[in-house]
Amino acid sequence: MRISVPDQAVLDHVAARRLSIIRRARDWSDQNSGSRNTAGLMTVLAALEGEVAAALPHALAERVTTADSVSVGDDGSTRAETYAPALRISVRPEAAIQVVLTGHYDTVYPAESRFQVVRDRADGALNGPGIADMKGGISVMLAALEAFETHPEKAGVGWTVLLSPDEEIGSPGSAPLLAHLGARGHLGLTYEPALADGTLAGARKGSGNFHLIVSGQAAHAGRAFEEGRNAVAGAAMIAAALHGLNGQRDGVTVNVARIAGGGPLNVVADNAVVRFNVRVPDAASADWIMEKIGEITAGPPFEGLSLDLHGGMTRAPKPMDKAQTALFEAVKTAGALLGQEIAWKPSGGVCEGNNLHAAGLPNIDTLGVRGGDIHSEAEFAWPDSFVERAQLSALILCKVASGEIDAAKLKQLRMESM
Repeated sequence: MRISVPDQAVLDHVAARRLSIIRRARDWSDQNSGSRNTAGLMTVLAALEGEVAAALPHALAERVTTADSVSVGDDGSTRAETYAPALRISVRPEAAIQVVLTGHYDTVYPAESRFQVVRDRADGALNGPGIADMKGGISVMLAALEAFETHPEKAGVGWTVLLSPDEEIGSPGSAPLLAHLGARGHLGLTYEPALADGTLAGARKGSGNFHLIVSGQAAHAGRAFEEGRNAVAGAAMIAAALHGLNGQRDGVTVNVARIAGGGPLNVVADNAVVRFNVRVPDAASADWIMEKIGEITAGPPFEGLSLDLHGGMTRAPKPMDKAQTALFEAVKTAGALLGQEIAWKPSGGVCEGNNLHAAGLPNIDTLGVRGGDIHSEAEFAWPDSFVERAQLSALILCKVASGEIDAAKLKQLRMESM
């Protein structure tokens, strides 16, 4: 593998746009788009559409309705949740090779957060909400695609981008869209931030979110205590049993995150909600934890309570199978051509890459900017990494077009492991 003259022209195209690549990421990050801030999400969505129209005028860009889901309130009530639209951008959907690129335009910072704008740190880093996770990544993605569209061998590769509004809350609305794209694509590129030194996430655990409604019987705590059935006490017993699963199987963790419910001290609590998350390293572990959760929640811990379990495995595990290993090696080779040392390590975190892998798509999911301290007010990104990472993605696309990265073979390897 080498950098050809056309490849170099693509790389130069990226480098020439350094300032604009950084500027638009800063502009997007200065607009709050917390996952529940619908107005902010719609403002950022419109800004993204404007940038796509300018940078990729031949692409088909369209808003796509996301699915509804059910949420559980602290009082045990349920309600339907809706989400902002996703943005789908596509070019050459009829091409023999299809690349799927994904990202999210929501952040973890709510509208009322005090962390609202990007600032320049004394060490040169950019500090701001979503600058790394992942508005910087979206800017990198678009820069790579704009440059790739100048390559003479582009015709053999079609691509589809999906920018979702709900990744930070588990992709409840965009999961079906990710599954559809993953099934029809050959190769996936996702733009979560890399670590500050450029290290990528390799194997990822799977994750599940659960909400258990415990219903009891209210009663006066002094006058008629025996007539009550304490939902909070039952929830605590169930939570303890769930916590007791930790250490029973390698790599499996259960985090009881919250117990809500109850009321005045003189009233036997008639409602409670146990919220918990599980992480698993592989499909067999996912089956095991689901069986154990089923056993614990099959019936109440004492008479008079009822249980109603909501949720499930939201993202499947993403192990380093043959397809993932071959893809990482190809990316490592491409990186070396650019003077970038590409390394990877396992991660307990999850992202859209898990969804794509579960649908049969080999993918790299940390192709965004180099940065760190995400999900905190210290979140940062290194400015030099915007061009660096956009050039890496652009070169990957060039090598897919030339056949030096065999996307069809990677897809075949993935399907053989399913």
